Amino acid sequence: MAKLKGAIEVNTERCKGCQLCIIACPQKVIALAKKVNLHGYPYVEAVNEEACVGCASCGIVCLMKGNEAIAHAAIRCGCDGYFGYPITPQSEVIETLSELKPWETTGMQVVQAESELASIYMVYGAAGAGKRAMTSSSSPGIALMQEGITYMAGAEVPGVFVNVQRGGPGLGTIQPSQGDYFQATRGGGNGDYKVIVLAPSSVQEMADFVDLAFELAFKYRNPAMILSDGVIGQMMEKVVLPPYKPRRTDEEVIKQCPWASTGKPKNRERVVITSLELKPEIMEARNIALQEKYAKIQENEVRFEQQQMDDAEYAIVAFGSAARIAEKSVEIAREQGIKVGLFRPITLFPFPEKQIAELSKKVKGILVAEINAGQMVQDVRLAVNGAVPVEQFGRLGGIVPDPEEIVEALKEKVMR
Repeated sequence: MAKLKGAIEVNTERCKGCQLCIIACPQKVIALAKKVNLHGYPYVEAVNEEACVGCASCGIVCLMKGNEAIAHAAIRCGCDGYFGYPITPQSEVIETLSELKPWETTGMQVVQAESELASIYMVYGAAGAGKRAMTSSSSPGIALMQEGITYMAGAEVPGVFVNVQRGGPGLGTIQPSQGDYFQATRGGGNGDYKVIVLAPSSVQEMADFVDLAFELAFKYRNPAMILSDGVIGQMMEKVVLPPYKPRRTDEEVIKQCPWASTGKPKNRERVVITSLELKPEIMEARNIALQEKYAKIQENEVRFEQQQMDDAEYAIVAFGSAARIAEKSVEIAREQGIKVGLFRPITLFPFPEKQIAELSKKVKGILVAEINAGQMVQDVRLAVNGAVPVEQFGRLGGIVPDPEEIVEALKEKVMR
């Protein structure tokens, strides 16, 4: 670790030699070394330390994996604690946090728990005290966490969960999938509850959505999930990291989270955090309040993106990595004279049902592209309500579709 003026450090073993930090440095303090690190990459080294002004421009632009971006963003957005357990293809999250040692800088705690069950209940406990707490896992691990997630939803405790999906069912495969859509959007545990779900389609969004997930979780006192997959988690892209946001003080937590269990001083009532209520009339009232909250989220927090939809006669609807692939499919189809555009839901709950209903009034048909047997297509069909044909194309078993396959499916299933 080479330390420069302004507390900037070059971690030579994590460096991939992308040179983005060299380009970003206005003082030309750093340059690419002629040596390589243990991973075989030429790394960045300081060549003009005295010129460093500590602007940190070099520290916010980097080439990294989606999983690594999650870790960096967690530290920078004021996260208080990460509690996780390794599982492919998301293990780089906890590995990166362990290497970065945020407990020595921001005070963020990082704990490798003994299991996914232990992880989720550590998040529940920390979040119940008003702290920004999060975990990450992949499909089988997230399945194990469902009991804790439904407890948090029932107790209205905010927390953030990252699911880097892999193929199933069961242990399945370590290859990418989007087979957890139903689990994420329907509430994977027991009871009538919802989890806010964000679906990134780039490494940049992996970084951006961490703070957004915390903001939404605390705004609505509700669990929030970043639903990624093995493609986005493992791919490398340029990332502009968010600026550092300081962790809240205990006084700020008490002021901002009066619902949290932060002790029993004389001037406040005892706070009990639980999802249990044995009187049915009270439990019904609590459920009605939850449904009203979900309706408010649906009304105010829908996010989506459209590409080349102005003159489109057909639409491809896709989320996450499937949307990235579909971008190329749209390009290929338009080269063939097919007027098609892309609609990408960014929030899977709340789902952009009104926007898709409006979309259906402008196109002749819709193809839903997803890496599963057909899950989001059901929500699209509900939104369209029979206005135009809606068909689905997907690959299973960890196979990621090619852009050309999606174009052929559009022709055969929708344009026939």
